[in-house]
Amino acid sequence: MRHNKKRGMKLGTDASHTKAMKKSLVAALLANDRIKTLEPRAKAIRGDVDRVITWAKKGDIASRRLAIAKVGDKEIVREVFEKAAQGMWADRNGGYTRIMKLGPRKGDNAEVVIIELVTEAVAPKKTANVSKVEPVEAPAEAEAEAEPEAEATEPAAE
Repeated sequence: MRHNKKRGMKLGTDASHTKAMKKSLVAALLANDRIKTLEPRAKAIRGDVDRVITWAKKGDIASRRLAIAKVGDKEIVREVFEKAAQGMWADRNGGYTRIMKLGPRKGDNAEVVIIELVTEAVAPKKTANVSKVEPVEAPAEAEAEAEPEAEATEPAAE
């Protein structure tokens, strides 16, 4: 029986082929920082890549072993852990990947995308300051200023 065996998207293949394909795509992305693939495949590996980078930021031996099991290559995992130790993703709390659409493929019209690792620093959110309120002019001052303008325009109209 296959109780509780579903692991995300099937991607049109059986479970063992899907697992192998995702493992090789994750390894290729972490090794090259950018790969070109189909949109469903990119969306399927996004969570795995984020999980490996989170383990790398943690940096302990248990996390390293989990990452080796997920990626399948010790050298790639070592490089990712070194990048994380140098602070590549220190200011980022997730969202380590970016998917950019390239358009449909010519042969079968499948959506082709580039998935890449985000290396830019996070821009802090600008919060709106409610305490800084511009002073509003009094209505009497506004009327007094409006009257001379009206008088200046009336003689010109006559």
